This record gives sequence, C-alpha cells and structure tokens, in this order.
Amino acid sequence: MGPKVVIVGAGIVGTSLADELTARGLTEVTVVDRGALFATGGSTSHAPGLVFATNASHTMSAFARYTVEKFSELRHPGGPVFNRVGGLEVATTAPRWADLQRKAGWAQACGIPGRLLGAAECAALHPLLDREQILGGFHTPPDGLAAALRAAEAQARRATARGAAFVPGTEALGVVDRNGRVRGVRTGRGVIDADIVVCAAGFWGAGLARRVGLTLPLVPMAHQYATTGQVAPLVGRNTDEHDAGLPILRHQDADLYFREHVDRLGIGYYGHQPMPLGADDLSTLLVDTAGEPMPAMLPFTEEDFAPAWRDSVRLLPALGDTKVEAGFNGIFSFTPDGFPLLGEHRDLGGFWVAEAVWVTHSAGVARAVAEWIVDGTPSLDVHESDLYRFEEFARSPRFIEQACTQAFVEVYDIVHPHQHRSALRGLRTSPFHARQVELGAFFYEGGGWERPAWFEANTGLAAQAAAAGVRFPGRDEWAGRFWSPIAIAEAHRTRERVGLYDVTPLTRFEVGGAGAAGFLQRLSTNHVDKPVGSVTYTLMLDETGGIRSDLTVARLGETRFQVGANGPQDFDWLSRHLPGDGTVTLRDVTGGTCGVGVWGPAARELVQPLCRDDLSHRAFPYFRALQTYLGALPVTMLRVSYVGELGWEIYTEAGYGAALWDLLWTAGRGHGAVAAGRIALNSLRMEKGYRAWGTDMTAEHRPDEAGLGFAVRMTKADFIGKAALLAARPRRLLRTIVFDDPAAVALGKEPVYAGDVCVGFVTSAGHSPTLGRTVAYAWLPPGAAVGDTLTVDHRGRRHTATVHPHAVVDPELALIRR
Repeated sequence: MGPKVVIVGAGIVGTSLADELTARGLTEVTVVDRGALFATGGSTSHAPGLVFATNASHTMSAFARYTVEKFSELRHPGGPVFNRVGGLEVATTAPRWADLQRKAGWAQACGIPGRLLGAAECAALHPLLDREQILGGFHTPPDGLAAALRAAEAQARRATARGAAFVPGTEALGVVDRNGRVRGVRTGRGVIDADIVVCAAGFWGAGLARRVGLTLPLVPMAHQYATTGQVAPLVGRNTDEHDAGLPILRHQDADLYFREHVDRLGIGYYGHQPMPLGADDLSTLLVDTAGEPMPAMLPFTEEDFAPAWRDSVRLLPALGDTKVEAGFNGIFSFTPDGFPLLGEHRDLGGFWVAEAVWVTHSAGVARAVAEWIVDGTPSLDVHESDLYRFEEFARSPRFIEQACTQAFVEVYDIVHPHQHRSALRGLRTSPFHARQVELGAFFYEGGGWERPAWFEANTGLAAQAAAAGVRFPGRDEWAGRFWSPIAIAEAHRTRERVGLYDVTPLTRFEVGGAGAAGFLQRLSTNHVDKPVGSVTYTLMLDETGGIRSDLTVARLGETRFQVGANGPQDFDWLSRHLPGDGTVTLRDVTGGTCGVGVWGPAARELVQPLCRDDLSHRAFPYFRALQTYLGALPVTMLRVSYVGELGWEIYTEAGYGAALWDLLWTAGRGHGAVAAGRIALNSLRMEKGYRAWGTDMTAEHRPDEAGLGFAVRMTKADFIGKAALLAARPRRLLRTIVFDDPAAVALGKEPVYAGDVCVGFVTSAGHSPTLGRTVAYAWLPPGAAVGDTLTVDHRGRRHTATVHPHAVVDPELALIRR
C-alpha cells in the first residue's frame, strides 16, 4: 500500500497533480478544498485560459508544452478542454518587433512551431486587426485556450476512477506532524490522515505554509479582465461549445491580450497600477466571501481600465461600436522572479508545495512534482522553481511585496537578459564596495549582492588595448545595453598583467566534523578525501546522474572543508543529506567572509612580497590551499582560477576586507593591476572552457554531456548518481563555438542551426579579447564535431560559427601552472 496523500486545493494544479500521482500508482489520494467542485472560487475559476508555450526558460516552455499535449487529449461532456486556436503577438513599435524576432528564436530552440508574419498576414489571420497599426507579428499555431474548469474536472474524474477522493467544503486549518514528518491535515471536519501533504491552494497557500513555519515568497495581485458587448464581425463565427476560433491576440506594447467569447471579446490588462493583496486582505476575503462562489474576483475598477479601452479600440476598430459590459479584477499569484514555488519543506518531511502556478504550466508542473514525490527527482530541471532558491532577504515581507509588484509591472515588458532587479538594491555589499564606487563600478545584482560588471576608471585602458591591437567591435543598441567595451580592456589586461576580481558573492559553506570527509565523498563525484591543503573540483549529481551543482572543495583541516557552491539550493541539498548522528556540521559563511581573485601573469609578482610563505609553483601548486598572512591579515589562499590564469582566490573575514583590498590595490600599482568586473570574468572563463552551473548545465545534463567527465571518478566508492552514469550514453553535447564575424554577438538562448534545421541553442556567450570574436557554448547533437560550421540566429540575423575544442585559449593548461 502506498503513502496517503492529501492535496490542499482542487484547482487546476491540485486536480492535475491528483491525476499524475494516481497514474503513477499512488491511489490513496484525497483532495480537499474550501469551495465547491470544481469552480472552487480560486484563480482557476476565473482564469482566461491562455496557453503560450514560448518562454525564455526552457523548463517553463516544457511545462506549457506538456499542458497543451495533455489538455488536448482530455475529454469533457461540456465541450473541448483545449482549443488550439493558436497565438498571435503583434508589434506596434520597432523594439517590440525586434523582441518578437528574439521570441521566434526561443520557440525554435524549444521545438515550438512558429512563424514571423507581416502586417497583412496578421490581419488575414485576425480580421479585427487594423493592419495600419502594426509592424508584424509572431504566430504560434500550437498555442490556444484551456477551459480550466473542464480540465480540472476531467483530470479529477480520471483520478477518481483510480481511487482518489475529492472533498469540497473542507478548509485545511493546519497540518498534524510528529517527529518532523507530516501525519495529517486538520480540517473543520476533523483530521485526515496523510503521509504526504501538498499545498496547492493558490494564493491561499501562503497562509497554510506559514502555519508550518514556511515563508512562500508570493503576493496575490489583482488583474483586470473585461468582456465587451456583441462585436458585429464575430456574430455567427462561434458557438457556445466552441466559443473561439481566432488566435489569442497579445498586444504587449499596450499590456493587453484578447480572446473570443462566442461573439464577444475578453480583454486582459496588465497596464494598470499594481493591486497587491496583503495577509489582512486575504483574511477579509476568507470571512466576507465565505459561501460566495468567487472570492478570487474583486469588483471591477473602471477608471483603471480606461487606457486599455482606448488602446483596444485603436488596434481593433470594430470595438468602437460596442462597450465593456462586464469586468472584474481577478486575483493571481506573483513571485519575485516569475517562476513557481515547488518542492518539499526541508524541516517537515512530507509537506510539499506547488504554488504560484498558472493554467499555462499547470499540467507540466504537476507532472514534475509527481515525479519528484514518486521517483525522487523530476525529469525536467526545476532549479528556477525550487522552493529554496531564494536567499534569506528575499523572504522578508518588504522584499516579497516590492519584488512581486515589479514582476507584475514587467509581465509584458521587453526585459533584457542583463537587466537586473531595481527594487531594494544595495542589500548586500562586499567590504570593497566603497572602493568600487570610487572606481566608477557599474553594478549587476545577483543573490542580493552588488557585483561590479565593469569600472569606468578603466576607460583609458580601452584606448591602450586598442593601440595594442585588441578589437573593439561595435554593438547595436540592444546588445550594448548593460555592457561596456571597457570590459574587453579589463579582460585583456588580466591576460597581459593582472586583474583584481571581487569574488565575495560566490557562495561558501564550511563543512566540518568527524564525518565531514565521508559526507562530501558520498555527495560528490570526485575524490575530496585528500590531504589537508588540497583543493578539488567536483560535481553533485541527483539520482538520475543529472548535475545538481559544481563545487570547489578545499580541505583546510582534518575535519574542516571550505566548499565553493552555487547558492541556497546547494545548502538545501547538503542539509537534506546530513547524517543524523551529528558528526557533520554545515554553515553558510559567505556573509562573514570576503574574497579577491588575483589573476594574471603578474599575480605572483604582486602577492609574493606581501607573504612570507613561498608562493612559487613548486611550493604552492595548482589546486592547493594555504592558510597564511598577507601583511598582518589572516587569509586563506586557494590556487584556483576561473579565468584560466596564474593566481589565487584570497579569502579573509569580512572585518579585514577593506584592508585586504587596499593592501592588494596598493601592491598592484607597480604591476599594472586593474579592478575588473563580471563581464571580463565571463569572457575569460569562456575562453578557457569553464562552465557556469544553472546557465550552461543543469540537472537535465550529465557530466559527460557537459564536458565535465574529468570531474567524475567512477572508481571511487558509491556516490549519489553513480549507478545512473554506468548505463548512460550522451544525448547531446555542450560545445564551444566561435563566431566567424568579429561583430557578431550572442547573449544566450539563441537557436543554433545546421543548414535549415535547428539543432540546439546557445547557453552563454562572451567577447574573447584574445580571439577578437564572440565565444559561446551551445547544446548540440552528439555528432557535432570540431570544425563543423553552424549558424546562430540573434534577433533575426544569422551569423556563422565554427565548433572549436572546449578551450580556445591555453588548452594545455600552461598559464595556470606558471
């Protein structure tokens, strides 16, 4: 007999999950909801049902594609569950038209059929359009309209046939737990026994999660939706059963979308002022709307909709003969980054979350969560949606509200891939921040940290590099955003002399205790149980052999290790695998420490006079660690280099940070040292063939596919994922490609073609100062070989590129071992 599962919420997520779980053999599934079945009163009850699969995230696209596939096969006596009318996005401005070309590339890379259309073709596809208002559009035939309530009921019926039970009018009041595990759900009708509880209650879910000590970073936001009166050209086109035939229309320049309702149009609008609901508002809804059918629908605010109506009539002139007859402000969940919240509570085993999920992605998310519960890991990489992806500050009420509000405002905005959050900046700064500001740093943001991208103080350096023959190709307005040619000069100076890089934001854990070495051995692919002073590059895999993260493990003592990781999800993974006997401790020491990467051929000349220990290659070789002093400052030096040059990551306590920077900066004056930023770092690591987890590889990829087989020791004792690797064969390969045209640019996500066939996509790219051209990584078929010629589509322009060996600079590793 399998575990007893209780799903809280009978909306589109809860019903989809019940179907997926029962299909996998978990038949003791109970779904409870405070509302009626299946119009429970949550977001599903009023969702407009738009399903657009194209997304910058391959995972979100996969969620949507599965939703389309599944809903297309569902049957309901009331009519179709999914109406594949297609989708049409139109551009009324040049920036939007360029962005549609970018989206067309995303679609190609994700295997979604789509085509760019001229204005006349758009008008032929959607006759209500005024072709004079638009420049063109992007048509995706597989997209369409999901009848959310029919989809929920159809899936619930399938789950019921396999043994599931659906209980309406039953509010989940809390969770019963014992010894750190779920034992049931407390409801107004009593306790329902459970081994697994899944919180899929939509915007109500944050309240239930709080009762078990879990903060869900989501904000319910009101979103306007209006329905017109009868539209003359639509009369006779549709029926009540098949209520739409025209493509879903999105006019994102005006924050609008449109769908048919028989002979009327539904209009959704994101351009109004954000309307967040706080905990008090939701409490009022719970009381004031008890027994009402639609507590997730608030009264329509006509004054907010006035600009939307003007823009709608301009685009669709036939609306001028009608008016808005009905409308409401519907409540949906928004997260700070726009991704769902998925995963199991770390401190309460068996309590799962599947929240902030829209109809578009519902079935795909349900499948992933069901696989996670039943098989231990999803078949898709879900790190973007992981419950534990956020840093501590991102769980503060102020951050959640401001970041989610910004996410609402940007729903239909053209967002640049290097555009960083603007709300609540400056939350985390390294001890070097004041010096960086003095040097004119332009800051990116990541994990709350302010990270220098380049330094305006190095403007003159660009002229020197140009005189030395370094190419500085121009960039168009889009590619030139959040970028500066100064970064090329910084990278060149690092190769020629030495650069100082702030590595403080790199996540660092301290793993200690008598069982620390064995613990890390079991969780990683390489040998880390080495003598004190060793440093090891290794991977953490899941049970399927997918790459969960890559780590740098430095053994600083017999029972103490410093682990360089990739973020909060690594801490979560390590925490979940800690032995219960107390022999291993785990601490995040990132905020209490700081670091400078000193890299370049002159690095030893700069640092050696500051240290009494011998820093020669013979005394202090590559992949070694040394605890010593620079001047009077206690430091830990790791002989590693993410830029592929001689040098060290030098760490100290945060209290010594400003003094460390000043010491190195002063010493560097005689050696041509410069402060260098993230863009230069990225270019140099790509020249060297170094990967970035989360961008170049994820849990969907295995080490051999990502070019990281060297970090796996199949001869060592068992480690997580080893068994899966034994029978694995490469399905695709991450390859280095170099663009032929020095002016060609890629920013990531672009489709890659062999002839006219899309065979892969770019993960990351950077301008190589050594080659004078852009270097990129791309996922390609296993047969892709060095020397093959490919083409890359960057916003509608095709550029040729050639497959190269992984490292285009110093493949012999001579530079780092000087």
